[in-house]
Amino acid sequence: MHKTIFKISKMDCPSEENLIRMKLEGILGIEHLEFDIPNRVLSVYHNGSPEQIEKSIHELKLGGQRISTEDTSNVEFEEDKGQRKLLLTVLAINFIFFLIEMTTGVISRSMGLVADSLDMLADSFVYGISLFAVGGTLTKKKRIAKLAGYFQIILAVIGFVEVLRRFFGAEKLPDFATMIIVSIFALIANGICLYLLQKSKSKEAHMQASMIFTSNDVIINLGVIIAGFLVHWLSSNKPDLIIGTIVFVLVVQGAVRILKLGK
Repeated sequence: MHKTIFKISKMDCPSEENLIRMKLEGILGIEHLEFDIPNRVLSVYHNGSPEQIEKSIHELKLGGQRISTEDTSNVEFEEDKGQRKLLLTVLAINFIFFLIEMTTGVISRSMGLVADSLDMLADSFVYGISLFAVGGTLTKKKRIAKLAGYFQIILAVIGFVEVLRRFFGAEKLPDFATMIIVSIFALIANGICLYLLQKSKSKEAHMQASMIFTSNDVIINLGVIIAGFLVHWLSSNKPDLIIGTIVFVLVVQGAVRILKLGK
């Protein structure tokens, strides 16, 4: 057996881990994947040549670079039996808050909350592809990835159009109190996800990179909270539109990554 080590510079959360797992799943000879997200390192235990593995990683455009390939006698790998349940729980939390933020965002006229809800949906898509397609064919998984990616892009484009309409039109101010309160609850939800990931005894990235996993979502939540205060202070909807635009861009970037799985 061989152990090939890759440095993947853009692998900064378990979403990228799931994308890489999906991409490499169809390659024969791979025995085990070991992720070290804080150090952006992937170790692949495999039989045969690493060329196809390297090519597949490059196709994801996550900054993958092969560091070394060496023989190894390590043929026993510990599996985390609770990982599926853990991911399913995190998926459920993300999807529930997608529904909450989308609903309250529409009611309160806040594009920041709507955009943040789509970010939650993006996380749900990544975990859903990984979990609910288990046991299916690679073709089926790629089809699911394409549908999820395109659906996410369509929602983000609709969001961009609505931001432009509100920017140039005379719209009522968003309900700043709803923006702040809902975002605080979203922060709590991310805290619960963080607790569950830390509580897990898994040696996979979900344990190692729990702080990294929640960092982007926490920053977005804080951004919406700040935008809510600025909306009230400035009596303007521009802060809400700005944070909404930023998050929509992040959503599109996530959708593009998902679409790469369909190639």
